[in-house]
Amino acid sequence: MTEPFLSVIIPAYNEQARIAETVAKLEAHLSTKPYEWEIIVADDGSGDRTVEIVGGISKENAHVRLLPLEHRGKGWAIKNGMLRAKGQWRFMCDADLSMTVEQIDRFLPGDAAPPFDIGIGSREAPGARRFGEPLLRHLIGRVYNWIVRLLAVRGLNDTQCGFKLFRGQLVPELFGRQTLDGLGFDVEVLFLARKAGARIQEVPIDWYYRTGSKVGLRRSARRLLHQASGFLDIVRVRSNAVLGRYESD
Repeated sequence: MTEPFLSVIIPAYNEQARIAETVAKLEAHLSTKPYEWEIIVADDGSGDRTVEIVGGISKENAHVRLLPLEHRGKGWAIKNGMLRAKGQWRFMCDADLSMTVEQIDRFLPGDAAPPFDIGIGSREAPGARRFGEPLLRHLIGRVYNWIVRLLAVRGLNDTQCGFKLFRGQLVPELFGRQTLDGLGFDVEVLFLARKAGARIQEVPIDWYYRTGSKVGLRRSARRLLHQASGFLDIVRVRSNAVLGRYESD
């Protein structure tokens, strides 16, 4: 396979229930495109059959690659997937496909380079729509974004959406310097992008709330822990900046 124009990186942790369908939908859509592409599933140390399922798919399709990793967090999986990818453009894509695959075309219309270095899937930009999101979840997200804009990255209304496009040439500079493995890695990468003078644009998307298979008290508690970790990560980004840890050698 020649060097791909687009790499799609999917972070996965215990996604056996939907990873095959997610990859199949991406394959079906990307197969209609005039450019070369690849799909990388960066597995964050899953304890279920995710690795087995993706490994089987990759044996049948050269466009699909499995990247097995130790369990350290979504940011860790994304970082390694981005750095191992080969595409001129590299798209970060959540396994739940809360943004339908057809909307990739909003970021990359055809095989022409878009007029930005980083495109952020935004649920807040004019023209964006949300479907089925619980009110409390939405309010927590808006408070989180307010703190992000106050302490780390100004001017962006939605930094946490799991769908983002990066110019491949920027990936080593941004993800090679990423230090956070958890929920706040998006904020850190975008902070580094701003320091590097990258052109960042919010791309409005239709976003669908996916409940997944984890329900009840356990899921709610995990969600609260993730949010708390995310808030701490924002503080870490600000602290690293003040201490000069992001300055070039």
